[in-house]
Amino acid sequence: MTGRIVEPSGEDYDPRAVRDWRPVTEAAPGVSHHEPIGLRQRLSLNRMGTFDWDLDRRFMDLDPDAMDVFDLRPGEYDGAPMSLVTRVPPEEGLRLDEALTQALRDGHSSYGVYFRVQCRDGTQRWTHAQGRILHNADGMPYRIIGIVREATSELADSALLRSLHQERQRQTVMVQQTTAALARALSVKDVTRVLTDSGGARRFGADGLLLGLVTNDRFEVIAAAGLEGEVPDDMMTSRLDDTLPLADTARSRRPLFLGSRSDLIARFPRLRPYTEVLPTGSAAFLPLVAQDAVIGALGLFNAEPAAPSPEARNLALALAGVVAQSVQRATLFDQEREFATGLQATMLPRRLPPIAGGAVTVRYHPASVGRDVGGDWYDVIALPQGRTGLVVGDVQGHDTHAAAVMGQLRIALRAYASEGHSPETVLVRASRFLSELDTERFATCTYIQADLESGALHLARAGHLGPLISNASRHIDWPEVRGGLPLGLATAFGHDHFPETQLFLEPGSTLLLCTDGLVEQPGHDISSGIDALSQAVREGPTELEALADRLSDQLWAAPGSEDDMALLLLHRLPGPGPATAPRLRLHVHQADPSGTAEVRAALRRTLDQWRAGSVSHHIEVAASELIANALTHTESGALVSVELLPGTPRRIRLEVEDRSSRWPRRRSPGETATSGRGLLLVEAFADRWGAEPRGAGKALWCEFAVPDDPA
Repeated sequence: MTGRIVEPSGEDYDPRAVRDWRPVTEAAPGVSHHEPIGLRQRLSLNRMGTFDWDLDRRFMDLDPDAMDVFDLRPGEYDGAPMSLVTRVPPEEGLRLDEALTQALRDGHSSYGVYFRVQCRDGTQRWTHAQGRILHNADGMPYRIIGIVREATSELADSALLRSLHQERQRQTVMVQQTTAALARALSVKDVTRVLTDSGGARRFGADGLLLGLVTNDRFEVIAAAGLEGEVPDDMMTSRLDDTLPLADTARSRRPLFLGSRSDLIARFPRLRPYTEVLPTGSAAFLPLVAQDAVIGALGLFNAEPAAPSPEARNLALALAGVVAQSVQRATLFDQEREFATGLQATMLPRRLPPIAGGAVTVRYHPASVGRDVGGDWYDVIALPQGRTGLVVGDVQGHDTHAAAVMGQLRIALRAYASEGHSPETVLVRASRFLSELDTERFATCTYIQADLESGALHLARAGHLGPLISNASRHIDWPEVRGGLPLGLATAFGHDHFPETQLFLEPGSTLLLCTDGLVEQPGHDISSGIDALSQAVREGPTELEALADRLSDQLWAAPGSEDDMALLLLHRLPGPGPATAPRLRLHVHQADPSGTAEVRAALRRTLDQWRAGSVSHHIEVAASELIANALTHTESGALVSVELLPGTPRRIRLEVEDRSSRWPRRRSPGETATSGRGLLLVEAFADRWGAEPRGAGKALWCEFAVPDDPA
């Protein structure tokens, strides 16, 4: 060992020339209170020694203090670095070698590394080595001058800091997760769902929790999670007294922290019969205070006994404050929503009129999220001559204004329908009424006049979904129904025309009307919702009320729709006597060039309902030829009737009436003729055909046998 010390900075100096820079307040053993302490003693007092490593000679000189750091006695070290293996475990030796090799490879002038030393008593202690690498004129390392020191306490302090840092991070994550989860909770039900889900208690650093609210000087538990069993019934509701911890916390407004279950039972003897339900560890009971009012209390339970630290207590109180604000906000939301939905409910029909030959059921649900109500409505109206009016509509918007407009429009439309007007006239007058309200809202609507004795349905549509019809064999049909613009807009744009469509509802069939809240979800195409509704009706129960419940639960309530929904189901009962023959009647005006195409479309839908199969095309062609014959050779329009005749085999009868008494005449057109083949086509396709006088005119008719297998 040389008589000079090389500092990490690389400067050489004589320790005898160093003066003590400040007085020593505590004398070291064997040192006078006022005697200066030299550099060697200073290193020794800090459990620090030096080494001088000659890389060329592979010799490392350790001073006595460095020998103490390695727990070596004189004679146990011969200067060869490899002889340190008795104190440096192999894995720690690799750590040292890697640090030094990397420094030499990179040409660094210093290095440092932590490693463990195996003491003679079998214990291990952390040590730190730091060396200055000296290089010759060629840049080659030839000597390392360094320091070794004990680092156990240093690393212990670092571990404590890391532990505190990790704990602070854990607490921050807990607050962030709890706040984020509760921020999305709108109703009290949402808050309880957040607290009782799979990670609810863990967000509070607990294994179980209880949440209760103060209601009319009573305390009611509304949520529980993580407990061994169910909360006893007599604990769910209690008085605000000091016999139960949550009620006592809410009454006193003071938090309560207990270290174990035995402490909890000793403080509240009333809990002794329910020992098995309570966790064995610590518990915290925190008042929920919002706007200086106690609204409830939160109980947190742990499986292990523990005395909470001040930081843990402060964290629990902070989380309780977050819960209190969420519960108060959710309570106000529920109150506002109850008021809004109550207002909406008062504007809908309280009872439905009885329907001869059928049954009807309705459902309405406000939006499952948000506090605003919408303008969806339904109505069932008793009409003259035993008919029934069916209405489903939707006023634009989701607020109380939309609900108010809906109430006015529903009453006006009911009045127009009750006067016996046709569906088109009802919607025209309703559109003008809405336009005269001087509101910026418009409304969509479908109105149907149903005669269940004959099964005839006359309907008009104003920008709304058309009906779904399911027959007795669960065949689903969305008939094509012509429509007009939404109510209000139609009048504003001068297009208040709502063409009427006639359909037929067979005995045992069900008609469905709904608003788009049942079939439309944000981010999804409405066609997928329509397909899902068709499948749900096809696979749903046959009983009408059960089907309505299934549609509400499966298609609307389960996804959590952001829109309100109105649903109406009409079922035509099978008659006790012979069934009335299904019939469709359509009028084609003389000056309407698109009339024939509309009749063909209506025929196509009707024949599909009747499962006419391969004869559908023949009937459609025959109808086109007979209509063209009436419009070409007479001065009037044409009345088209198609009827499904009873009996076996099934037959379909087509009639086209006009006001001309001129009898049809078969012709034999030549090869180049452009007309005259209409009756020939009818004769070729129909099983039989003929002509009959009808008052001021005549009717051409033809009949078609329907095959047993419609495929």
